[in-house]
Amino acid sequence: MSDDDFDLILEREFDAPRAAVYRAFLDPDQLAAWFGPETVHVPLESVDIEASVGGHQRFDMVLNDDPRRRFATDAVFTELVENEVIASEETFDMGDGPVAMRARIEFRDAGPGRTRLTIRQGPHGGMLSGARAGWGSSFTKLDALLAGRDA
Repeated sequence: MSDDDFDLILEREFDAPRAAVYRAFLDPDQLAAWFGPETVHVPLESVDIEASVGGHQRFDMVLNDDPRRRFATDAVFTELVENEVIASEETFDMGDGPVAMRARIEFRDAGPGRTRLTIRQGPHGGMLSGARAGWGSSFTKLDALLAGRDA
């Protein structure tokens, strides 16, 4: 895959230091608390993270109104630079068979105690608008987690 395969590029600022935002992507308890659109949840028992290059991040997203519907996510880390970069090769199974894509997440200072997050992800095929909406509602939950509020 080339850089052209990143069909989704999102930027967002968080009112939290880089280390806190970075940790929210790699700590199982935190990931389970915020990841996924509002219509799903991530059961903590489904989260398995080995935070090293060649390690993995695996979890299920479960539909809130139909817990029998689970969507598996499996990523292999290709680059990890603490508080700066998380890059991975990912496979998502949304029920129609696995879809492979890459992701690169960059964490930069955006002023005292603030972080600018840049996500590059793709290719999404027919899932691009859903991915954009999913990240948006995930970020709402991440904002609440970082502020110490319930999402």
